[in-house]
Amino acid sequence: MFKGQSSTSQVFPFPSVLNEEQAQFLQELVGPCSTFFEEVNDPMKNDTLEKVEDHTMEGLKEIGAFSLQVPAERGGVGLTNTQYARLVEIVGMDDLGVGITFGAHQSIGFKGILLFGTPSKKYLPKLATGENIAAFCLTEPASGSDAASIKTSAIRSPCGQYFTLNGSKIWISNGGLAEIFTVFAKTPVMDEKTGEMEYKITAFNVERRFGGVTQLVLSFFFSDQYIIYFFGGGFKVAMNILNNRRFGMAAALSGTMKGVIAKAVDHAANRTQFENKIHNYGAIQEKIARMAMLQVTESMAYMVSGNMDSGATEFQMEAAISQIYASEAAWMVTDEWIQIMGGIGFMKDAGVERIMRDLRIFRIFEGTNDILQLFVALNGFQNAGNHLKSLQKALKSPLGNDDVAKHARRKTGMGIGLTLQGTELNPELNHSGELTVKAIEQFGAVIEERLLKHGKRIIDEQFVLKRVADRAIDLYAMVVVLSRASRSLSLGHPSAQHEKMLCETWCTEANQRVMEDVKFLRSGTSKQIFKNVSAAVVENGGVVSPHPLGF
Repeated sequence: MFKGQSSTSQVFPFPSVLNEEQAQFLQELVGPCSTFFEEVNDPMKNDTLEKVEDHTMEGLKEIGAFSLQVPAERGGVGLTNTQYARLVEIVGMDDLGVGITFGAHQSIGFKGILLFGTPSKKYLPKLATGENIAAFCLTEPASGSDAASIKTSAIRSPCGQYFTLNGSKIWISNGGLAEIFTVFAKTPVMDEKTGEMEYKITAFNVERRFGGVTQLVLSFFFSDQYIIYFFGGGFKVAMNILNNRRFGMAAALSGTMKGVIAKAVDHAANRTQFENKIHNYGAIQEKIARMAMLQVTESMAYMVSGNMDSGATEFQMEAAISQIYASEAAWMVTDEWIQIMGGIGFMKDAGVERIMRDLRIFRIFEGTNDILQLFVALNGFQNAGNHLKSLQKALKSPLGNDDVAKHARRKTGMGIGLTLQGTELNPELNHSGELTVKAIEQFGAVIEERLLKHGKRIIDEQFVLKRVADRAIDLYAMVVVLSRASRSLSLGHPSAQHEKMLCETWCTEANQRVMEDVKFLRSGTSKQIFKNVSAAVVENGGVVSPHPLGF
């Protein structure tokens, strides 16, 4: 898309990756899981206690919730990514607090051990049963979004058998429960070429029983000598773990949104005002319709999990997009639920404010949405930059060059012949498909223009990067809902026409957003205004304008 092109092999058709046996096994798990959260777990009680109730934790262990993706031969349930997504969706519908507890345990806590660690035989059995809980320790007081700047150090002993870890980590989910920590620290490594000492990030397995682990609320301090298992390439390990986690977050939040929408609809269908049920009023109807359109989150979650199960190795961008979109969409849907309920929704007993409190962290979790937007935009620019090099050469001798001709046509708003025809796009969605490819063409054109203007300095253009990321998310969402609606139409699903309606509405509005931002980025009119206003407020230490009453 960043090149103004379309490559649809990973999105058409919508993935169906479960064989009959896997689908049957999943169905057998869904019933008990749903029953457990309906009858055993009490979200309000957990919230009051500020922890998951002990009997709920024991119940989760009994149903294998702490080992969902550990292979069966290693003591786990052995779910695929798609199966896992379905179960965490159920959890997200009931209690995000519980989801964070067991998600932090297996999705990031011991994921590194499962994917890269050598001591898996030592740790996995007790981690899989939930006898031991795991935690992931990357963020530090002075290094949040800039994870590569961590200060925690790991120095090998002269005998080579020990490491001394010194440093502190914060915001450790499961920190109070965990026995096993995946800790990221800098280790000195000799550069063979220069002979100089460099510090590289390594991932360590630290056991609480080692000693020297001090807990202060959500902070941990490490200072002691340990015999530690570790795996190198720590920063790549950390990013790989987080990338593997993001689709599950989208699946859980799609469950949250389904539950929220059901409750909002129940209230709207039964609340009478001005002698009419409030769901009959246009303002409420638009709210409910927009809430329903955010099933895009569900489509993204299962698109990414399906790609992963199909063997895709490049899904970082899509996973990041799914996390950004899901967390923003879930917040918006829940906010609208409160608005539909009015004053009742603001009261604690209604349970909405608990969900909003739980949701707010998801826009910060494991990379704030602002940083993930930069990740999406910069990765896209990097890929497009390789194409740009050949275009720059071609512009010096433009006659008869196809790339130059396409560049000129896009710049003037003309199409270059992109089409989704032949990609299993159902003919009933041809108009939405045309809107999508036109948006991709214009998006690619403005990417070219920004790269030609800024070059490598594009990394500093966050005003541009944010808008580019937002529109890339819109474009990916357009393709995902097209793929899902196409499958439903082709298979004759009972909900196919409803999905078509949602898809057409989404594609129409997303196309408009893309076109508006393309025009906006080309004008660049507001960038300096934002910069000047911000500078004045920062220099003044707050609002610059005097009080209107003269105080």
